Amino acid sequence: MIRHITFTLLFAALVFLPLSAMAADHECVVENVFIILSSESPQTQGMAMVLANTMADEGATVDVLLCDAAGDMALAQGNGGPQLAPRGFTPGKLLGALVEKGASVSVCALYLPNSVYTETDLAEGVAVAKPPEMTALMRDPKVRVFTF
Repeated sequence: MIRHITFTLLFAALVFLPLSAMAADHECVVENVFIILSSESPQTQGMAMVLANTMADEGATVDVLLCDAAGDMALAQGNGGPQLAPRGFTPGKLLGALVEKGASVSVCALYLPNSVYTETDLAEGVAVAKPPEMTALMRDPKVRVFTF
């Protein structure tokens, strides 16, 4: 009888403890997101911005670093790229919506020195990245980093 009770308790512990740990993992919500976008593809840029806006809408703090050709999205006088189906938004307009939601957006520290643009060409709310700040975000265990 005691052996049966001991076996039952051991079995319950082996089955239900891992299940409760998995349930706890599902409740863990990422609150800080760092998106590094360097793709020149309008669809990749657009999807990165759709996901970033969705995460911001869900309450995440969003930081974005635009490098290489993706830096063009941050230009004040740019067209923001082509309109993308199904809603006709451009990656640049989606980036603007993200800034309006309070996201921190920066262009790579190498973007301006290696282009014909200056800091005055950037859209409102877009800064030039400072490598130590970007590194801190990348190393912070509370921040989930996504690259596109």
